[in-house]
Amino acid sequence: MISKKIHLLILFFSVSLICSAQKIETKKLYFTYSGRVEHLNGNNVILIGSASSISFNFKGNSCAISLQSVDLVEHHNYVSLELDGNYIGRLKVEKGELKSYSITVSKKKKTHHLSIYKSTEASNGGVLFSGTTAHLTKISTENKKKIEFIGNSITCGYGNDTAAIPCGTGEWFDQHNAYLAYGPILSRRLNTDFLLSSVSGIGMYRNWNDEHIDEAIMPEVYENLYLNRTNSKPYDFSFQPDLVSICLGTNDLSDGDGNKARLPFNEDKFVSNYIDFIKTVYNHSPKTRIVLLNSPMVSGAKNATLIKCLNKVIQAFENDKQHKTIALFEYKPMTPHGCNSHPDIEDHKLMADQLTPFLKNLLNEK
Repeated sequence: MISKKIHLLILFFSVSLICSAQKIETKKLYFTYSGRVEHLNGNNVILIGSASSISFNFKGNSCAISLQSVDLVEHHNYVSLELDGNYIGRLKVEKGELKSYSITVSKKKKTHHLSIYKSTEASNGGVLFSGTTAHLTKISTENKKKIEFIGNSITCGYGNDTAAIPCGTGEWFDQHNAYLAYGPILSRRLNTDFLLSSVSGIGMYRNWNDEHIDEAIMPEVYENLYLNRTNSKPYDFSFQPDLVSICLGTNDLSDGDGNKARLPFNEDKFVSNYIDFIKTVYNHSPKTRIVLLNSPMVSGAKNATLIKCLNKVIQAFENDKQHKTIALFEYKPMTPHGCNSHPDIEDHKLMADQLTPFLKNLLNEK
């Protein structure tokens, strides 16, 4: 009797493994993912980081998707939609329970391709994708070169989309559109895969309005899937970038809100943390080429200080024969037109215009 029970348990366990494997295989056949995402049971996926996405192909002209904004406190979120290679706008994912959202399909084609990108960032909570009513067809992945963009609010696309909600109204994230930030724009131009590892207000040794007292800095959150202090869910670094672009320093150099105590900028701390952070990046992506960027939101004496510090960081690796030479890119001075002195969509396009040929040359180097 005991032997029979053990046999049944083994059989049950084996069937469970097969079913689980089939679900994973189904995901691979019908969905592709990019960015920082968490895979749950079935086809459920949480889009976490800015511009993280899920894509699928479908037949017919009918498509609805099930989405939910998931966080400790109920609030709305946003996703950007791309249908058949064309941007069709942002969708507000209302707070509350899982809801179905219809996608308007105007062009008659045998097969359509839909990509759902998270417009908001990791600190806004996740967007749960829980399936679609569409008639799915198999999807294949193209082997492309890869770029990771590490940064702060600029890289997140903070305050860039003011078409529907003007600056100064609504929630602080109502103008977020990571799909139309410089990194994704550039990546679509170069036909590369991309990953955004970015958090608004974050710095290399301190943040916009915090002296590294209450808030985590980039070196502390980078290795965590949700880009926060919770290390119970580490990021797996399966995305191996050919290039890593780092655009940090805006918040380290900021004066904060003018009310909270702010110490003078500490060059030594900034450079030291930056060097250690690059070592962390190399630890996870040893074959990558790193590019350091200054900031389109920093000018004058502060920009000169930032460039000096970035050159010090590069000099620290001048005898490194293990990795490719670290490059430096300097943006031209810019007057941002988005919310809170951030770049708007047109500014992000200009940033992409400047950076695209530089990164293209690096990607083409042998």
